[in-house]
Amino acid sequence: MSQYHARPGPRGLAAALPKLTRAAFRRRGFAQADVLTRWPAIVGDTLAGHCCPEKLSFPAGGTAGATLQVRVAAAFAPHLQHLAPLVIERINAYFGYAAVTRLRLIQGPLPPARKPPARRLRALSAAEETALAGRLAAVGDEALRAALATLGRSILERGAGGPPDG
Repeated sequence: MSQYHARPGPRGLAAALPKLTRAAFRRRGFAQADVLTRWPAIVGDTLAGHCCPEKLSFPAGGTAGATLQVRVAAAFAPHLQHLAPLVIERINAYFGYAAVTRLRLIQGPLPPARKPPARRLRALSAAEETALAGRLAAVGDEALRAALATLGRSILERGAGGPPDG
């Protein structure tokens, strides 16, 4: 028996996702789904903020020399056209072979950016509120004390630790 065998029990969604999405990506021309899922890592966050891949078209029967259709914000299109050789180089470096040889730019609105999930803040204990108020008691300006209290609560709610001693 091989030392590498399937682990019994439930598997994470990330392990099953490539198999589940393969057919959908192929319909859109993405035999290499990584172009979609790893776009910011491939081209960088700055470029990824202004454009997104839409369709990957390989020549008949080929696995190299594809044309990548990229949706780009209209104002950024001339800049991306200038950077096309760099983008192609980054894609090909990521895959390790000349997967893409041409970009086809489509000007139009980009899909809305996904917002990261809101971070849940913890409520401060009475002891933490008292300690914060005690540290700010020496501040004479009421507006400054209120601003510092808001900042202190924000830091404590995020779990970044208490205010410095002293």
